Amino acid sequence: MHCHEVDYEIIGSDLQMVEVELDPNETVVAEAGSMNYFEEGITFEAKMGDGSEPEKGFFGKILGAGKRFLTGESVFMTHFTNNGPGKKRVSFAAPFPGKIIPVNMNEVGGKILCQKDSFLAAALGTKVSMAFNQKIGTGLFGGEGFILQKLEGDGMAFIHAGGTIIRKELKNSKIMVDTGCIVGFTAGVDYNIQRSGGLKSMVFGGEGLFLATLSGTGSVWLQSLPFSRLADRILANAPSAGGKTQGEGSLMGGVSNIFED
Repeated sequence: MHCHEVDYEIIGSDLQMVEVELDPNETVVAEAGSMNYFEEGITFEAKMGDGSEPEKGFFGKILGAGKRFLTGESVFMTHFTNNGPGKKRVSFAAPFPGKIIPVNMNEVGGKILCQKDSFLAAALGTKVSMAFNQKIGTGLFGGEGFILQKLEGDGMAFIHAGGTIIRKELKNSKIMVDTGCIVGFTAGVDYNIQRSGGLKSMVFGGEGLFLATLSGTGSVWLQSLPFSRLADRILANAPSAGGKTQGEGSLMGGVSNIFED
């Protein structure tokens, strides 16, 4: 199934949203709960699956939905269709601070693998499925990289990530990355896990015990601030969660709270 051809506009700098423009009868598929607003004439419907294989039977849809359920994803996806005259717009936003990456699937070989929570929306016809990394080392120590989302198609797809995004082009080369900083990569890139260094570096280096290695030829998208790292930092400084109550630049810390009403 060929993907619908949709136009789009990325709005914002750090807390971004994407506004997708639909011609009459065009559809965009999104993760449940990611919609911000849509114009009159657009209707939406929650469906089991991405709609890329309309000929697939009921049991095929159940199998695909089961994989999403086992990996913690929503069983249903929301389909937004322009049933009115003229062009209409619908917008989507990421659930945490970061950037939205527009990917023309036709320009990257029709397939990318990305972190399982990074998919935001895509033109109808894009197949969204789960991929399990079958290498034992990667499965045991790869963290978020064990379960990946696989996007296939020839239209536009939108993924989101935290912090600043950088795209690296590998040409029969290798790059070592923190496992949480990987957003996605194309089909020609091989993903694996290796030790981060010697024993002293592993224990005292602060970079974790293992690093991801990405090798081959293709595109790689990296993020500077994985959401898990941001959440850990917030919890570490949240008094209600047992974190530090020391103010920014304060030497007294919680002692000053004695004088508060």
